Amino acid sequence: MDEEYLEFAINIAHKAKEIMLKYFKENNGAEYKKDDTIVTKADKEINSYLIEKVKEKYSDHSVDGEEEQFGKSKYVWVCDPVDGTAMYARHIPVAVFSLALVEDGVPKIGVVYDVFTDSLYTAIKGKGAYKNGNKICVNKILLDDKQSVSNFDMWKDSEYNIYDIIKELGKKTYFVSIGSVIRAAMCVASGEFNLGIFPGTYRKNCDIAAVKVIVEEAGGKVTDIFGNEQRYDENINGAIISNSLVHKEVINLTEKYLK
Repeated sequence: MDEEYLEFAINIAHKAKEIMLKYFKENNGAEYKKDDTIVTKADKEINSYLIEKVKEKYSDHSVDGEEEQFGKSKYVWVCDPVDGTAMYARHIPVAVFSLALVEDGVPKIGVVYDVFTDSLYTAIKGKGAYKNGNKICVNKILLDDKQSVSNFDMWKDSEYNIYDIIKELGKKTYFVSIGSVIRAAMCVASGEFNLGIFPGTYRKNCDIAAVKVIVEEAGGKVTDIFGNEQRYDENINGAIISNSLVHKEVINLTEKYLK
């Protein structure tokens, strides 16, 4: 069944590409939600399409999309239709589609599609991670290596203030914030980055579910912000996404500054 589920997820990803590209250069209908985050026509259309297809193919499964939800099941399709919406809404091509099949809180299938570079990242738990069909793996770069590049996300209402952590780690690694935590996590999975720090909590399982299985199948490590395992069919407690070699060093700092 895993291969069938992956094929289903990939088909959804290709439809998401079609929708994202359709609205990218025209009126994308960007508007602000109650939480002051941006939503576009693409977000809504992709989310609705996913629900429609899950109802057709796997009626006993549920959907937890960032914009719309359906059903209640131990099998949950967790989706971020457009991660990097703030960039996408401004016609900046840094945004991806993300979909995971989560069983009893554990991501088993992960698909992330960077439609602007035509980069399709896929993973089945226990079977490795791939980019466009080619196996990928994390790098072995430590934070104080001159090649070290790390990503962080931060916004005014996030539960955790990670600025002190960024300031301290910034003495070693070069930090960027590219505008999509999922795209940055794929850079960890394929070796361009060695760390991502994400303080998101409420409804942010949609951002990290696919990341969890893809990065770990590439040899990395994904935990909550304090180094603990967590479920991905409910709110999460932030995320540390790394090549595994630097994970403990980062966790020591999150415990120092945030606990």
